[in-house]
Amino acid sequence: METFTQLVLDWGYWGLFLSALIAGSILPFSSEAILVALVGMGLDPAWCVVAATAGNTLGGMTCYAIGRLGRPEWIARLGIGEKQLAKARRFLAGRGALMGFFAFLPTLGEAVAVVLGLLRSNLWLTAGSMLAGKALRYILLLAAFQGAAKLL
Repeated sequence: METFTQLVLDWGYWGLFLSALIAGSILPFSSEAILVALVGMGLDPAWCVVAATAGNTLGGMTCYAIGRLGRPEWIARLGIGEKQLAKARRFLAGRGALMGFFAFLPTLGEAVAVVLGLLRSNLWLTAGSMLAGKALRYILLLAAFQGAAKLL
């Protein structure tokens, strides 16, 4: 894992994009650590946010695609019955795609994206709301990091 992390750091913005893509998918990885490290190494914070947001959104949309390809029967095997699925569809009707904003949440975010895909929420609204949530997370993370760095 250390070798991969070093490789990502050596690649700069592209490495950050790749780490965020991996972190946004169903694979566990910390793109936040790479973001902070690269900004600490002197890379432009704005371009780091762009690279991380783009990669993480694309990773989240892979989760959406997995859900979109899935079948309700597969979800039922995970313990979610048809009754619960119908209730979730009613709850998300009309605003489901906007819930993609919360795809930035650790561990829960992937599930949000998969369920939005399963429920066939609007692709563009899902991607846009996911992009907004992930961008806000990276901006707040960098603001907190830079604020903490000024205290030292």
